[in-house]
This record gives sequence, C-alpha cells and structure tokens, in this order.
Amino acid sequence: MPQRIRILIIDDHSLFREAIARLLDGEPDFQVTAEAATVEDGLKALHKVNVDIVLLDINLGLQQGGAFLTLARAEGFIGKILVVTAGVSKFEATRLFQRGCAGIILKHERPERLIESIREAIEPKAPDDSQRELKKQLNSFESPDSNLTVREVQVLRGVFEGLANKEIAVRLNCSEPLVKSVIQQLFRKAGVRTRAQLVRVAIEHYWNKLEQSSPEPT
Repeated sequence: MPQRIRILIIDDHSLFREAIARLLDGEPDFQVTAEAATVEDGLKALHKVNVDIVLLDINLGLQQGGAFLTLARAEGFIGKILVVTAGVSKFEATRLFQRGCAGIILKHERPERLIESIREAIEPKAPDDSQRELKKQLNSFESPDSNLTVREVQVLRGVFEGLANKEIAVRLNCSEPLVKSVIQQLFRKAGVRTRAQLVRVAIEHYWNKLEQSSPEPT
C-alpha cells in the first residue's frame, strides 16, 4: 500500500483545524500527523513527526504566519507548504511565492479544491506547467487600489493605530456604522478580508498617505 501523504495543519482557529483534519483524514491517501496554532508549535511539530506538506494560515492572531516559510526552510524542512487563508493581496501572494509557497487556497473555496491542491503539490506537474499555474494563481489576486478618499485615509489611519470602530467614529465625529462601511470599502480596495491584512497592505502601499498630515474630520 502506498505511503499516505503526511500533513501538518497550522491555524489558530481550533474548529477550523478540526474540520479540515476530519475532511483530510477521510481521504485514503492522506494522514494528518499534527496540528498547531502558532509558528513556534508548528516548527516543534516538524521535529516530532514526519511531514510531507504543511497547510499554513498566514493570519495567526497577532502572528504573521508567513514567517513559518522562512524559518521552516532554515531548519531544513524540504516538504511543501501550502497557504490556506481567508484572504491575501497580490503583493502578499507574490511575497509568499518568492519564499517558497507551493500554492495559495482561500478558505471559502470548495473542499475538493484543497484536496486537489495537496495532491498537485506533492506530485507536481512538468516545470513549465507548474510555473504557468503559479502565474495564473498570482494573477487571480487583485492589486490594491491606490486611490483613497480623504475619509478612507482618516479611517485607515485609525485602523493602523489600533483603534476600534467606535473610537475612530468619536475622533472623526461621525457614526460608527459609517466607519464600518468605510472599512469594508478599504477591504475591497486593498483586496483583503481582515484588519490585520489591511494594516500589512497599508504599510506597503498606503504609507505615504498615512504619513501625510491628517486632514480635518468633516
């Protein structure tokens, strides 16, 4: 009987880890050998069990899961690392592929897509086909929209400073629902799904706008 593909899941949401583990353990050629919620625990798991592929979320609470790619390679891990996350900007996707990511799967995609991606990562296509597939994946992520309104810059500055929606509303003398609506607009323009991702994209793409003197609230 062929050896099963040994999988490590790194995600800070225990319910998601358990659901994915149940899904993958139902496949005859898969075996979930370990689970972890942090980069540190993921690295420890690599020393304790044999792993062929890592399913990595890049949003681990306050941690940046992408660091695992560099650290795991530095410690000699030669297996595949597949990013499974809620959302990612084109800039982030480019960085992940540059650091050796084997592919990116969004959490809202169908389960069959994840299963297919694991098998494709372990048994890669011809080099030319693999490069075309990576380029296709990369082009599927939108580049951040650099055009921000004055209000969006004001709200983004508040998010960057770690303020809650209510605190931003008080600072700008506007309603909390308006702040929430503006943040959703920022998510769409930046191509992200979480505030943590928005902050990362802001550092790379909107820093010049954030450094400008803050316009008066209107």
